[in-house]
Formats: sequence, structure tokens, C-alpha cells
Amino acid sequence: MRIIKSPGERIFDALIYFVLALFSFLCLYPLLYVLFASLSNPGQFVKASGLIFYPQGFSLASYAAVMRNPSIGTGYQNTLFYLVVGTAINLLLTTMGAYVISRPNFMFRRPMSLMIVFTMFFGGGLIPTYIMVNNTFGLGDSRWAILLPDAIAVWNLIIMKSFFESLPDGLEESAKIDGANDIVILIFIVIPVSMAVIAVMALFYGVGHWNSWFSAVIYLRNRDLYPLQLILREVLLASQTDDMLLDMLDDSVRPGLKELVKYATIVVATVPVLLIYPFLQKYFVKGVMIGAIKE
Repeated sequence: MRIIKSPGERIFDALIYFVLALFSFLCLYPLLYVLFASLSNPGQFVKASGLIFYPQGFSLASYAAVMRNPSIGTGYQNTLFYLVVGTAINLLLTTMGAYVISRPNFMFRRPMSLMIVFTMFFGGGLIPTYIMVNNTFGLGDSRWAILLPDAIAVWNLIIMKSFFESLPDGLEESAKIDGANDIVILIFIVIPVSMAVIAVMALFYGVGHWNSWFSAVIYLRNRDLYPLQLILREVLLASQTDDMLLDMLDDSVRPGLKELVKYATIVVATVPVLLIYPFLQKYFVKGVMIGAIKE
């Protein structure tokens, strides 16, 4: 059955579409601007003023300068290490912690839950945390200073706890009748049916590790351990590009190259996440919403 809309409803729909299109443009244009600028010819980009809606000429000179920077490759390697190892630690500890406090027969379930939630509202502060990480545990200027202090995110722990609580009690009861203990139940029963929420947690933690830079600023002094985002921060804050990199390029592309290298570095650091994100996005609703539904 076809629905006939009144002129007022059609005007309202057109207004809604216009607002959504405008909002989408405002969200997408900064990304497109960075991409167009990174692909532009440095000389023509300098002459352009205001907004650009396509590359000003075409040149990969900025990417050539970025690839000649040895810090970029080192940053990629370090970030991949933090991403893989850090996410594995996060998932292991978060899954174990969420499973423990989700068990109704656990004696200290309520006090532990209150203590965990308490940390969401009150923290020791940056300086005590720095002293603890560097002096008490001796993790300063090491990879573990990046991975261990943030091993568990309380909000992610609560989401996974809610998911485990929504699982049918019959799964655990039937396994215990067959003689399985809690470890066996977690590994062979709970985890296989919880892949949706685990994928969500992996995405949350993985994106967090990929974008992390503040912990590296605080705890790291060795440049060989810097993640990619910290290298990117240095490039964006630098007042000038390394003259050695400019000397390797032709005179026709030098004007404006210092500015375009920043955009190219942003693209190099952002594209991997943008490519992976759409494939994992479907797990958001499936994982989080199931954990929020109670039977």
C-alpha cells in the first residue's frame, strides 16, 4: 500500500535529509581534506586557498618523504607489538575478571564489584601512578609500562560481565553435572558462545592501543620504543621537516612539502584502522546488546 504524504510531510522529510547530508559532510570533509592535501602537488597546494574538494594536482612526494623517515617504520613495528600483545593481555584479564564476578555463587562478588566500579570515579592521580609504575614496579622506559597499567578497562569489564550474566544457567549446570570445573566451563563453553562480545572488546582495546600516545609520553624515553601515534604527534608539532628529506626531492615539489608531510603521516597512521573497522562494526550491536538483555 502506497502512503501519500502531505506537502508539509514532504517538506519535513526534505529538511531532515538536508540536515543529515550537512552533518555527514561536516564529519567526512576533514578526512577528505587530509586525503586530498596529502595527494596534492606541494607547489599547487600552496597556491590554493580555503577549502579544497579534490587534489591540487597529483603528487606522492609527501608520502615519499614520510617513507624515508626511519621513525615511521619503527613506530609501526612498536604499535603492532602493543596492539597484538596488549589486546591479548586485555582480553585474557578482562574475560577472567568478568567471569569471576558474574558467578552468583562467588562469595566476594558484591564487594569486588563495588571495588571495581569505585575505580571508575576515583583514581590515584597521574603523579602517584607514575611513581608506582617507575619506582615501585620498575617498569619505566619499557614496553610493559605501556601494556600493564591499563590492562583492564572497567567499562569493558562491566560489559563482558553483563554478557556472561545473560547466558542461560543451564549451560554451566549441565557442564558441572558432567564433572567440569570453572576453568573448563570458561574455556570450552563460555568463551565459544561469547565470541560476539569478545570481538567487541578486541575492537575497543585494539583501537585504544593503536591511538595510544599519552602513556608513551609519560613513561618512555627510548625512541626505539615509541608507538606510531607518538611519532605522528612529533611530526604534527614539528615546525619544520627534516632538511635531509627535502634534499632528496626535486626542487619543483619542495614548496609546501613541510605542510603536506603532516597530512601524509596522518593518512598513513589512520588508514589501517579505517580499513579494518567496517569488518568488525557488525559485532557492536550484536555483542553489546546481548550483554544488556536479561532473561
